[in-house]
Amino acid sequence: MNLPLFAETLLIEGADAPAFAHAQFSSAVKSLAVDRWQFSAWLDPRGRVLALFHLARLADDRHLLLLRGGSAAVMAEALRRFVFRSKVRITALPPRHLACGPALAQGSLASEPAGDDDLSLGCDSHSLRIGSVGDDAWRLQQLRAGWPWLPDSCLGELLPPAISLQRLQAVVVDKGCYPGQEIVARLHFRGGHKRHLHRVTLSQAANAGDVLRQEGRDIGRVLDVIANGTEFEALATLNDELVAEADAGNTLILDDDVAITLLSSWPA
Repeated sequence: MNLPLFAETLLIEGADAPAFAHAQFSSAVKSLAVDRWQFSAWLDPRGRVLALFHLARLADDRHLLLLRGGSAAVMAEALRRFVFRSKVRITALPPRHLACGPALAQGSLASEPAGDDDLSLGCDSHSLRIGSVGDDAWRLQQLRAGWPWLPDSCLGELLPPAISLQRLQAVVVDKGCYPGQEIVARLHFRGGHKRHLHRVTLSQAANAGDVLRQEGRDIGRVLDVIANGTEFEALATLNDELVAEADAGNTLILDDDVAITLLSSWPA
């Protein structure tokens, strides 16, 4: 059975909210128009991903973050340490439900007339709705698109190339300084990271966060996994040298007789 994923959201509001978000997060926040969303991330000084999220601009001075893993309360508390004298208010909202809605243009927002209690994020073939009723019909579509959901054990552990954040435009190298920006730029211009994102099937059930091993070596990590009939589809970060041994469609045998078949791969 697939475990439900809840909407962990937080608000960043105030006159200095756009500047604060632009300085802290790795996407091109200043270019985000009202009633639009973009992928973004919060990195530590080592360039590790502390949080991955949908960043929605609800008004000129109001942003909503929908986390793809992690706790809104924990992130809000951590962000408040960097407010200093800025006119910014950060509020973690109570967890809500996520549901699949009708198709909406990628990056668009739609809300109920009463406000943003029910908010839909356009994802092209569908929309991701934050509200009082949930389902998991959206999960397989987003997994197949290579949109990671980060388990708690991976927060603060992965570099952006490992989860394809540049492809999602969640990190950019042509804006001012933000935490981890020097590492992002170095990896972009020099490369060298040895682990990247793949969609796979697994022969056995697995949990998000599980370490994949071959001959005792850590060769990857399961990020998200969905039981789909008799198969287990997953997003995983895998070592490049392992992937080089198998073209798409080939199967590798890992420890504990876990068979892994590569279906799709994404660059950094």
